[in-house]
Amino acid sequence: MLKNKNYSSIEGIKLFLSSDDTTKNVISFYKDDPFPNYELTDNKLTILEKGDNNLFTSSLKEFIGYNKKILEVGAGTCQLSNYLGIGNRNNITAFDANLSSLKIGSDFAKKNEIKNINFICGDIFNEHFEDEYFDIILCNGVLHHTKDTFAAMEKISKSLKKDGIILVGLYNKFGRIRTFFRKFMYKLLGKKYLMLFDPVLRKINKKSVKKIDAWIKDQYTHPVERSHTYDELLEAFEKTNIKFFNSFPSCDFFNETEDNQNISSLFKRGNECKKIDRILTQISMIFNRQGDEGGLYIFLGQKK
Repeated sequence: MLKNKNYSSIEGIKLFLSSDDTTKNVISFYKDDPFPNYELTDNKLTILEKGDNNLFTSSLKEFIGYNKKILEVGAGTCQLSNYLGIGNRNNITAFDANLSSLKIGSDFAKKNEIKNINFICGDIFNEHFEDEYFDIILCNGVLHHTKDTFAAMEKISKSLKKDGIILVGLYNKFGRIRTFFRKFMYKLLGKKYLMLFDPVLRKINKKSVKKIDAWIKDQYTHPVERSHTYDELLEAFEKTNIKFFNSFPSCDFFNETEDNQNISSLFKRGNECKKIDRILTQISMIFNRQGDEGGLYIFLGQKK
């Protein structure tokens, strides 16, 4: 799996040191408030229940199936990796630049006897993994926090097998407009404003202070952040030999039905992504749930 064998090992986590200033800046940012964080009462059963009750994670797990080699890039505290590792023999690699985040995920896996996860700490730009090794690569909400979104995608996609699937989630330039406004108001009015007007914070248990602080930092004070249009990601797919599979929100704006408004439709092969549909879909994100929750959109692609 690992192309580079020059690593140390800390508490079962393989550690590659990074000298990149941007990576170090992001690591420092997440050190005190790793993201995402666990609820105080979380265990194997609660993570499984939450994942099964979440349409995205449950649909993703069903789509992945069994006996796959999976890489989660930017795993953070590894909630998704731990969920995907429960109840199957998939081989999962949780990869992140932040050692303190991975320790939380690794400790959770040990405590709950989730044994099919490898924890790797390193810089995405250093090409740690063998070429064409993984069946599925997940990069949801991480590449826009690197020094170069699409250079990072190009690096990591080298380790994807032919016909393998890559999932990329990025902030959208249109869909993030409301977050930009809340960010401005947060600077003026502080945390109390966000607790009233951020839809995600309103759903978090008020006793979960670390989880609240992690969300606020990730959304409103991150030192490295960019947002991208659908067209930018489609161009990056083409350059890295990735064929468009589907998106959420759907590119098929004019033929949208109640079914394909659901994120489960992401895992069904979609129609051609036409420009007018792309534009209207992105504008609509300003006013819908995606705009509420940070303007993240997801593309699924398949390696040619």
